[in-house]
Amino acid sequence: MNTKKIFYLILGCISLALGTIGTFLPMLPCAPFLLLATFCFTKSSDRLHTWFIQTKLYQSNLESLVKGRGMTKKAKLRIISIVTITMLLGFIMMRATTIGRVVLSIIWICHLLYFVFGVKTLAANDL
Repeated sequence: MNTKKIFYLILGCISLALGTIGTFLPMLPCAPFLLLATFCFTKSSDRLHTWFIQTKLYQSNLESLVKGRGMTKKAKLRIISIVTITMLLGFIMMRATTIGRVVLSIIWICHLLYFVFGVKTLAANDL
């Protein structure tokens, strides 16, 4: 196995662990870490990628989004809430940094716009 594949394998495992923890811990978003794990496993090994997309974790959190169908309202609200709380904590900690607060605010607004208008909302029975 070459160095590049080993790097992707390690990064994929770390992302999978963080994504798994994020499904239970409300302050840690799971979707970005699981998407990163998917990307890394695809780059490191076809066998790992096939295994990962067959897990319940992937199927319940990302499958419909990756296939371009969208997300349920519940999933979208959960992600928006967690990211908003996390960014609010960062915003509060950046008291002295006006530029940091402005950048964080712009990122938060883009995040909201993406999930409200960019990701299709599915009914729970559409999954």
